[in-house]
Amino acid sequence: MNLDVEYVLDMAMELLNIPSPVGYTDDAMERIGVELDELKVPYSLTRKGAILAYLDGEDNNYKKMISAHVDTLGAMVKKIKPNGRLELVNLGGVNWGGVEGENCLVHTLDGDAIEGTIVPVKSSVHIYGDEAREMSRNASTMEIRLDEEVYNKEDAEQLGIRVGDFVSFDPRTVITESGYIKSRFIDDKICIAQVLGYIKYLKDNNLKPKNGLYIYISNYEEIGHGVSVIPDDMDEFIALDIGLVGADAYGDEKKVSIAAKDFKTPYDLSVRLGLMEAAELNNIGYTVDVYNRYGSDASAALLQGFDFKCGCIGPSVESSHHYERTHIEGVIETIKLLIAYL
Repeated sequence: MNLDVEYVLDMAMELLNIPSPVGYTDDAMERIGVELDELKVPYSLTRKGAILAYLDGEDNNYKKMISAHVDTLGAMVKKIKPNGRLELVNLGGVNWGGVEGENCLVHTLDGDAIEGTIVPVKSSVHIYGDEAREMSRNASTMEIRLDEEVYNKEDAEQLGIRVGDFVSFDPRTVITESGYIKSRFIDDKICIAQVLGYIKYLKDNNLKPKNGLYIYISNYEEIGHGVSVIPDDMDEFIALDIGLVGADAYGDEKKVSIAAKDFKTPYDLSVRLGLMEAAELNNIGYTVDVYNRYGSDASAALLQGFDFKCGCIGPSVESSHHYERTHIEGVIETIKLLIAYL
C-alpha cells in the first residue's frame, strides 16, 4: 500500500504544536485549510469556523461523511488574583492533576502569548508539608504562575492579560524510536493527520472514494457541539476519534478501535459490521469497544435529531485527557481501515 506515513506523522507533529484550545482554533484551522489547498480539495467554512470539504466518489447516489476535531482541552482566565497569579476555568474535560507543573501560554487579545506554569496554590512541600501533597487538584486549587515580573494584579494587566483570555498547554510531543507517539492532544489531532493522509493516498494513486465523501473538521467537539451543519444528502457519518486503553476498555495502541457504543448511543450495527468486515478482509488489526464516558461528533449530531447512520473509529490512546500515548502502528491501521471501508 502506497501510504505516506512520514507525511502523516509530520502533519501530526505540526498540528499538535499549534495551540487550539476549544474556542481558540482559527490558527489551526487556517493551517488545515492551507493543506487542503495543496491537496486541491475544495472546502468552505461554516459560520462557527469549521471546515466542510467534499470529494467526488465513484457512486454519488450514497454519500458518507468523516470528521475529526481540531479543538483540544485548555483553560480560560477566570480571575486575576491580587498577587498577579491567574485563576482558571477549564475548557473541556481537563484532568487538573494531569496538567500540574505544565508550561502554558496565555493568549491575550492583543495577540501576545505570555508564558507561565500551572501550579497548585500550595505547591512547595518545604512550606506546606503534607498539605501540598494531599490537597485536591481542581480549578479552585490550581493557578498560573506567570514567567514575568508580576507581583500584583496591576502587573498582570500591564502585560495585556484580561479575564476571558484563552490558555493553551504545552503538548510535549515526542515520537520514540520504538514507535510510540506521546503528546497532550493526540485527541484528536492525530485523526486530522490521518484524514489528510487518506486524502493524499487518494491523490497519489489517482483514486476516488467508492461513495461521495464529505470531510468535516470540527472545532467544538470537546464541549459537545462540534458538528452542526449536516449536508442534506449525507447518508452515513463516521467520526474519527480516539479509542481508549485502560482497565474497562479493550483498546490496543497498535490497532484501530471500532466503537459499538458510547455514553450517548449505540452506533449503527450495519456500519459496525461493515467496518469489521473491511478490517478482516484486509488483515487490519482492530478491537471493538464500548465507552462509558465518551462521545463523538457523530453521536452528538445524532442526538440533535439528524437522520443518518453513524459509526466511530480511531487509534487507541492510553491515558486519554492526560499525557496521552498511542503507537504508529495504530495510526496506520486506522488509515488502512479508512481506505478499505471508504
